[in-house]
Amino acid sequence: MPAIKIMTVCGFGLGSSMILKITLDRMLQETNISAETFCADELTASSEDFDIVFTSKEMAHLFEGEERPVIVIENFLSKQEVREKGLEIIKQNAK
Repeated sequence: MPAIKIMTVCGFGLGSSMILKITLDRMLQETNISAETFCADELTASSEDFDIVFTSKEMAHLFEGEERPVIVIENFLSKQEVREKGLEIIKQNAK
């Protein structure tokens, strides 16, 4: 069974989305959850195949009307925020 696909998004898909991905990966490792995590930029994010997206409030508008979960994170370095806002949603959507 394939792992859940979690996308992190920022403007260029390199800087802050990579930091968020690393924070997310650490939280997933600590909670023993297997997931495929990847970064995307604002131009290509909507065409990516994902189950959940983590992004900033500035990028959240890209996902208006999205049926899949969109998790807005303020502090991309905070495992606690990622855990508090995303862990239960990840567990609910795990395949």
